[in-house]
Parts: sequence; structure tokens; C-alpha cells
Amino acid sequence: MAVKIRMRRMGSKKRPFYRIVVADSRSPRDGRFIQEIGHYNPLRKEQFKLDEAAALDWLQKGAQPSDTVRNLLSKKGVMQKFHEAKLAAKKAK
Repeated sequence: MAVKIRMRRMGSKKRPFYRIVVADSRSPRDGRFIQEIGHYNPLRKEQFKLDEAAALDWLQKGAQPSDTVRNLLSKKGVMQKFHEAKLAAKKAK
């Protein structure tokens, strides 16, 4: 089972907001998901909240973020923390 970190569209017509979820890659965009780890609202100033610990945990388990989610995680610094942890694990071997 391939696991993805992606956005789930919610909200009304022309007023979208997105929940950042961990889901099986075979499930539809707005369908079943495993865990909700944050949300993104492009229409507000305070637009992005994320559970960083859960995101790092899923990345270490092998979940692949979508391109948009990867950009959001990079802005929060989660991808940097993930790469540092990966390098530390390699050095420990």
C-alpha cells in the first residue's frame, strides 16, 4: 500500500480550504484517509497549521508528499528536519 500526504478539498464553491491528510494513494482525493495532520486556507492570513510531529512520523514511515504539500512542508521547515534526521540515521550506521 502506497501512502501519500496530500490535500483534501473542502468548503463551498469558490471558497476552498484544504485539509492535509495521510491517505492510501488509491483512494479518491476527497475520499477515505488514514489521518488528518493539518489544514491550509489560501484565503486567510493565518492560512496553514500542521502537526509537525505527525508529518515527520509519516515521512519516516515512507509516506510520499504531493508536490503542493512538499512545498508547504518546506515552508514550515519540516522537510529540512526530515532530511537532517535521515542524515543522522545514516551516520549512526
